[in-house]
Amino acid sequence: MRILVVGAGATGGYFGARLLEAGRDVTFLVRPARAEKLAAQGLSVRSPVGDLHIDAPKTVTADGLAEAGPFDLVLLSAKAYDLDTVVADVAPAVGAGTAVLPILNGLRHLDVLDRAFGAEKVLGGSCGIVATLTRDGEIRQMTELHTLTYGERDGTRSERIARIEAQMEGARFQARASDKILLEMWEKWVFLATLAGATTLMRAAVGDIVAAPGGPAFIEALHDECQAVAVANGYGAREKVFAGARKMLTAEGSAMTASMLRDIEGNARIEADHIVGDLIERGRANNVATPVLERVLTHLKAYEHRRAREAA
Repeated sequence: MRILVVGAGATGGYFGARLLEAGRDVTFLVRPARAEKLAAQGLSVRSPVGDLHIDAPKTVTADGLAEAGPFDLVLLSAKAYDLDTVVADVAPAVGAGTAVLPILNGLRHLDVLDRAFGAEKVLGGSCGIVATLTRDGEIRQMTELHTLTYGERDGTRSERIARIEAQMEGARFQARASDKILLEMWEKWVFLATLAGATTLMRAAVGDIVAAPGGPAFIEALHDECQAVAVANGYGAREKVFAGARKMLTAEGSAMTASMLRDIEGNARIEADHIVGDLIERGRANNVATPVLERVLTHLKAYEHRRAREAA
């Protein structure tokens, strides 16, 4: 199976490197500067589960993708705000038998990919990893979390899922095929939107918010709103999953923050519309009130406008 990994950053680079380590046929779609750096320095991963270095991994740039031909599997890990550009770049890699496996947060990207490639080509997917790309191009995994979940959106166990499972076998991360992938994507979204909304609005870690007057009630109200939207869309988080998320989101002394807060603190772009805005829209479509989420979005959009103004 020929696998195209879109990007060689913290997420795509990590999972792609682990697949290469397991002997899979992996090519990275990267920009010219990254291609040159990988050719000169290789791809390095520093990880608590085992460091890895790959000399000169196979790469391709967008202008060479048509010649490289269609791939069997496209692992897509772009940021939501880059999705339109990525879709245009990756189009030559998608043939009649290609499966597209996106591991973005939220669900809006599925609509974009369905329109571009056809819903029959697009799988559901989700990942869990805490990693960063350092300035010298090394992927640094900060915790042992490295999960990759995927499946057919209709819940069937297809032949292509079996083929993907075979590719994932032996790779040094936790891969799992799911027959409830859309539900699991919604469950992650409910948790992530709550975590991102709370920690960005309060500019603080979970434990700091919990220690503040009204902090636990604020987080719980936000979590309840996110869950209400999911329920109205037919994908409410399962009781055990919701309870586990609630425990993490209200843990005393927790240093947990969302990556979106770290992006704001670094004056970087954020996925406000994809993570929060789209949840609000799906709530409105089902007559679900989301006053706390709306205040979160106001805050995030104000940050985006300020960032754009100061950069002008």
